[in-house]
Amino acid sequence: MGLLGVAVLAALLLTLREANHRRDDALAAQRHSYDVMILVRTLQGTIARSEASLGRYVISGDQQLGRLYFEDWRRADETIDRIEKLTHDNAIQSRHLAGIRDAFRERGDELALTALNTNYRKNNQALARFYHSSKAGSLTRINEGLDALVAEERVLLEARTSHAQASVRRSSIIAKVLAAFGLLLVVGVIWLGWAVVSALSEHAVARAEADAQRDRAEELASAVAQATEELRAQEARLRQIQKMEAVGQLTGGIAHDFNNMLAVVLGGIELAQRAVTIDPKTAARHLSSAHDGAQRAAALTQQLLAFARETAINPEPIAAAPLFEGLADLIGRTLGDGVTVRFGDESDGWCTRADRVQLENSLVNLAVNARDAMEGRGTLTVRALRRTVAGEDYVALAVSDTGCGMTPEVVERVFEPFFTTKPVGKGTGLGLSQVFSFARGLGGDVSVDSVVGLGTTVTLLLPRERARPASSAPPMPVAAAPVAPVQNPAGLHILVVEDDPRVLPATMDALSELGHHPRACDDPTRAAALLAGMDRVDLILSDVLMPTLTGPEMVAELAATHAGVPVLFVTGFAGGADEAIDLGGRPVLRKPFTLAGLERAVAQAAAAPAETRAAA
Repeated sequence: MGLLGVAVLAALLLTLREANHRRDDALAAQRHSYDVMILVRTLQGTIARSEASLGRYVISGDQQLGRLYFEDWRRADETIDRIEKLTHDNAIQSRHLAGIRDAFRERGDELALTALNTNYRKNNQALARFYHSSKAGSLTRINEGLDALVAEERVLLEARTSHAQASVRRSSIIAKVLAAFGLLLVVGVIWLGWAVVSALSEHAVARAEADAQRDRAEELASAVAQATEELRAQEARLRQIQKMEAVGQLTGGIAHDFNNMLAVVLGGIELAQRAVTIDPKTAARHLSSAHDGAQRAAALTQQLLAFARETAINPEPIAAAPLFEGLADLIGRTLGDGVTVRFGDESDGWCTRADRVQLENSLVNLAVNARDAMEGRGTLTVRALRRTVAGEDYVALAVSDTGCGMTPEVVERVFEPFFTTKPVGKGTGLGLSQVFSFARGLGGDVSVDSVVGLGTTVTLLLPRERARPASSAPPMPVAAAPVAPVQNPAGLHILVVEDDPRVLPATMDALSELGHHPRACDDPTRAAALLAGMDRVDLILSDVLMPTLTGPEMVAELAATHAGVPVLFVTGFAGGADEAIDLGGRPVLRKPFTLAGLERAVAQAAAAPAETRAAA
């Protein structure tokens, strides 16, 4: 019995030792597989961050972002080296890594060209390369290779786990047989119980390690999701840039009308100059005609600036009649003389609630698409209708053309982002997708009816709003009514700071005509010296955007002796200078301005309470 007991104990010890070795081997194999999969996901996250940094670098031109792109790409290369070291003994994975390495080098060359174009300020080429690189085959091959590598590692992990489990089962069977003999030995039973408890404890430790590895994998997945969000933000910025490029293309169609307006202005001024001493009434009539032409040009400029802006949504009740009235000139000038534009309002005064600028942008977008479909010659019809669908009332805005039409296969894809039937460089493929997003965001819909050879009708269904619009279409700018003259018979002593050599003398003449005493300053860095040499200063009239110093920066650098002098800023900045630059709460006069508007702004700025100026 003693010899049998010793033999049973020896056999149990050897069996448990073999089971421990196999468990340790299985755990090591699991750690190896987890390390490979984690490095693969880390590589994907690093590549995503690198490309996101490159996208921001292309948009902003910030050299720091370019360095972030380069550093992340270098880390990705080092990660591939680490994966190769871990999988060097696996021929299949080595082949996958060879393909990944080739695709990674090809992808690096593509992105390097984009970064190089950005570094040399070739932003348009950089944007185009970045856009096309997002569809390049190298990135697809990298992702497919990494997915195949992970799949292969998972197969290996499953095989290793199955082998380890089978070994453990065999060891367990042997242990049970030996334990049956060991029941005769109390010591052997106690020792075997202790061994089982130890094995369970080690299993718990292994389970905790596996949970920790899973948490690391979840953190990496979160990093990938964050990089994806950054890419989406870059896509939104790219869409705004493409929208501004579209605005640039629209200006070509408007140049003819601007030339006509300028011809009216210049012709009226020249005729007035010839008749001013002979026939003052005729000169006044010519000047009035020139004034009207200038105001029409200013109104068109404001429409273009509103069309190009990117601001927060401001929904309001909108009726079809004033909407069409405000869009008639812009659409007509944009499409050119070859397209006949017709408007029809059959909505019976129904309103919808939407952001006016977004709605106008959508209709202009549809009109430009229709012009391209008609190749610049045909009839465009814009109609407002009443529709009731499933018990809900909608205002229907239908844009119809007499163009080439579309096949059913094309109609099914027209709302896909970046899908376009136009040649390369002639369309972004975002127009109809933005119109679709706009309508759906309001709870409406968009439908397309098209017949090849006859034309296309795109209909926006927008929910009806019961409230009436507060006002009609934005009015044409008119000359402000004269204000009471400043209560200073001798006029004000004004320092005029303006870097434009054409605007400065015109402003000086206007102030002199109003009875003031202007002093010219064409460089904001000389303003302090000129102020020190003036015996009296009643007002500083300054442009906002200038090459050396902005108007607010110039005012901030003035000596304390001039801190209480009133300041009037003049700007033509698109979207409002007070939104882009902190003006300290001081009054602003918008360009272009009339003589009466200048008189009013000067009077109000000079009459501002002293405590208000000090606070500003």
